[in-house]
Amino acid sequence: MKKILLASALALSVLSCKENKSENAPIAENAIDNSESSISGSLKSGRKDNMIDKIYFELLKNDKNLKALDDKVSKVSEESGKVLSLYSETLNKSESFYLDAHQQAEMIKDSLLKQQVEKEIKISADQYDLKISNVKELIAKVNENSDHINNLYTAFKIRKTLPEIVKYQNAHPLKADSLENFINKQNHLLNELKNFK
Repeated sequence: MKKILLASALALSVLSCKENKSENAPIAENAIDNSESSISGSLKSGRKDNMIDKIYFELLKNDKNLKALDDKVSKVSEESGKVLSLYSETLNKSESFYLDAHQQAEMIKDSLLKQQVEKEIKISADQYDLKISNVKELIAKVNENSDHINNLYTAFKIRKTLPEIVKYQNAHPLKADSLENFINKQNHLLNELKNFK
């Protein structure tokens, strides 16, 4: 008997949830409802699947200037990766060489020879560091600018989508009626269960 009552309670809760969804159906069109219904290739092919990006993508579809800005940011981000990759291979190979040279020099048993080789490695590494110091500063500046662009663009997207969440909230007012009705049903069932013999 208890299983039947529990099954009834579950069925009531499912039905109540379905009623609640239909009562809170969208009243006005907004970017959030559109983002839920449209299947955007851009979201599936690289953008993160989060609410900000979903809403922002909907805004991009209807605003050429916004789309142009998004394209510029994406292009600069892509170019940044390409530019840095041109330097990273040479820098990484040089760094690996000096690490390997130090490790192999440690294995030299002759202490005088070992000191001479370590000194030569250090001189070469210091000269190379001096030669590329400007390049390293510029790479650091590229990374700093990329971070700054990402931060500003993220803030911009959040600010641009905030009004859309307000539109969505206004289009989907949450009324307590369904919840109150369901709580009454639950309370009725609770009383029935308490008094059942």
